[in-house]
Amino acid sequence: MVISLALILGTFGIYFSIHDGSVQRDLNLRNAAESAARMGQILNDAGKTPEEMTAELDGLKDSMEEIDAISIVGSDNIRLYHSNHELIGTVYDGTMPDFDNNGACYVVNEEGPSGPQRRAYAVIEGENGEASGFVMTLMLMSSIKERNLKVLLIFLGMIILASAAEFLISMKISKKVSESLMGFEPDVFSAMYKVRDDILESLDEGVIAVDADSEVIFMNKAASEMIAGDGKQDSPESLGSRLLSGAIGKGEKEVSIPVNLHNDVDIIMDRHPIIEENRAVGAVGILHDRTEYTRLAEDLAGTRFLVDSMRANNHDFTNKLHVIMGLIQMEMYDEALNYIQNITIVQRETISKIMKRISCPALAALLIGKNARASELNVRFTFDEESSLDTDVHIPDDVLVTITGNLIDNAFDAMNGKGSEYTPENLDKELKVGIYSKGGDLEIKVEDNGPGIKAENLEHVFENGFSTKGDGRGIGLHQVYSLVKAYGGTIDIDSKEGKGTSFRLEFKEGKSKNV
Repeated sequence: MVISLALILGTFGIYFSIHDGSVQRDLNLRNAAESAARMGQILNDAGKTPEEMTAELDGLKDSMEEIDAISIVGSDNIRLYHSNHELIGTVYDGTMPDFDNNGACYVVNEEGPSGPQRRAYAVIEGENGEASGFVMTLMLMSSIKERNLKVLLIFLGMIILASAAEFLISMKISKKVSESLMGFEPDVFSAMYKVRDDILESLDEGVIAVDADSEVIFMNKAASEMIAGDGKQDSPESLGSRLLSGAIGKGEKEVSIPVNLHNDVDIIMDRHPIIEENRAVGAVGILHDRTEYTRLAEDLAGTRFLVDSMRANNHDFTNKLHVIMGLIQMEMYDEALNYIQNITIVQRETISKIMKRISCPALAALLIGKNARASELNVRFTFDEESSLDTDVHIPDDVLVTITGNLIDNAFDAMNGKGSEYTPENLDKELKVGIYSKGGDLEIKVEDNGPGIKAENLEHVFENGFSTKGDGRGIGLHQVYSLVKAYGGTIDIDSKEGKGTSFRLEFKEGKSKNV
């Protein structure tokens, strides 16, 4: 590449140098011819003798090294001057200039006694403007070729020297590049890099690498997805500094470090310093999404929510058995029979309705458990008969369980917590739940007729840690809000003091964000 570049540049240099030299030679020939014509006319007008004129014109010829000959021819074709003094006074029998067609001074290639020549002709004007003779200046083509050959040799020498210097420099650079690539050729190294990149991108674990200044130099797709959230996450620079600066500073490997990102994704990280010459020059972090492990554990267990619902039902059934036992002890047998029949029918209908309408087993188990819990809290649990949850909803089951469970628990707390507006005379506490899906879209409604939320608190209910029920609360609704935003949903709240509160959540298919 270097030699080719030098040859190309040298070729252009030779061409332009010879071309410019040719233009300059023609200009010198013209200038010499015009100068000789003016000088000859001046010397003649001054009455100079032929010897004096010859001496003056010889000086002009000597000042123009490139001009091989100067000849002045009179109107009678007698040479009045020639740089070869032997030709002075002889008859000019060469080509006569054509000033009528070419102008008063022009340059042309012609043959002469000494071979091919480059000539310039200039007219000598008399007192009345008529042509009284002409001047001819010439350069031999052999001389011109010699000069061009010198130019060619000079440029060839420069090309050879430049190529040699550039070749040595390129070899030195190539050696340094090869050393930096650990001896691999660039194409081999790039192929290895691509394979490595494909492997890292295919991992489910996040991989993030930083340099000695804690600036991120690599982050695979899994890591990007883990730290993506609602726009509040750290920038890559601050994230790299916060996550891995400790590994660089300590120079020690650390495992299972908990990481709390702004998007509430639960992550554990392994940190590995990169050591060169006993100095940490960077670090690599392996990110594990702990929510995935948690989800897997729940899927493997398979019965967490079913067990919770059975526990709640067991407690509720114990209370009902106490009622039945009391009626029997009071010998109110008909009332006991009716009570048993009523609670059995209601319980069976509610469970059947939930299982028929909700295709997600975990969510169905949750609703059955919350229905039993509502009985314990003396709350009428109403499940909308129009509810329907299809299997093609794009929201994961554990997310549905978390969102719905937190909203129902929040309603229970509102209707039974401290500060509730209910009194023993007013025990008509009701909770309505509706879950609707259609073609991948999803809507969740949770309504209660509790005390409602004060107007000044409405804008704060989703803030982390905000609660009117004391310290250590205010986490559930914030978690609901974070999950809804993470999956591209919307959440509306409508509440009136003394009337109740309604939450309405919507998820549109195709608007889910990666978390």
